[in-house]
Amino acid sequence: MSSEASRPVGNWLLDGLPPDGFERLVENLELVPFSLGEVIYESGAEMQNVFFPTTSHVSLLYTMINGATAEMGLVGNEGVVGISLFMGGDTTPNRAVVQGAGDALKLQAKAMREEFSRGSEFQLLLLRYTQALITQISQTAVCNRLHTVEQRLCRWLLMTRDRAQSDKLQMTHEFISNMLGVRREGVTNSAHGLQQRGLISYVRGQIQIIDREGLESCACECYAVVKKEHNRLLSLGDRRRAPRRIGTDRRSSA
Repeated sequence: MSSEASRPVGNWLLDGLPPDGFERLVENLELVPFSLGEVIYESGAEMQNVFFPTTSHVSLLYTMINGATAEMGLVGNEGVVGISLFMGGDTTPNRAVVQGAGDALKLQAKAMREEFSRGSEFQLLLLRYTQALITQISQTAVCNRLHTVEQRLCRWLLMTRDRAQSDKLQMTHEFISNMLGVRREGVTNSAHGLQQRGLISYVRGQIQIIDREGLESCACECYAVVKKEHNRLLSLGDRRRAPRRIGTDRRSSA
């Protein structure tokens, strides 16, 4: 990958690196396309690479013995897929599935570990991101236990919108029910209520967010908690190559 053609690359972590750290990694970065529904890694499989999404976003899922699934976390251009590789393990009990098609930058495990072991800015950014992801996963667990299906749906739509950078989301009620770990009827009823209030529209597998502020007011506190923690941990000041914050549209970040 040419360093001259890749500044910034569109991923928070890579764009937050100082020039020398980026130059050490750039020759080992490979741009890869992801298609909707593509499995990046399976539960228990040994991982050989980490992936830094740029225009794609990835769901971290747990699948029960009976086949039921629920989303544990969501990774977009603010993060990296494959934290087990730098946290001391080569496998993970969850699976990673592409929720939004697009591109990512692939980095082999060997190159990642070499840079991480330097104890440089790369290590600090990855550890900060891991803390942010842990917050997201923990808050999701609390949300699934304490909040209504409608509140959870609002939170999830907002998180997905932030990473897709679009108000139009391609997904079915069945897909959403699998992500939230609830019955399809619950998602359908909640989505219908949101549509009646003019917050979203839903037609043939496409959800469009019409009133983002209204959707945020209907969401539980979990969305704001996770967003605030991500921005706190991954705020990179005024660096020339610093990326935008979660929830900030590309059009307003120039």
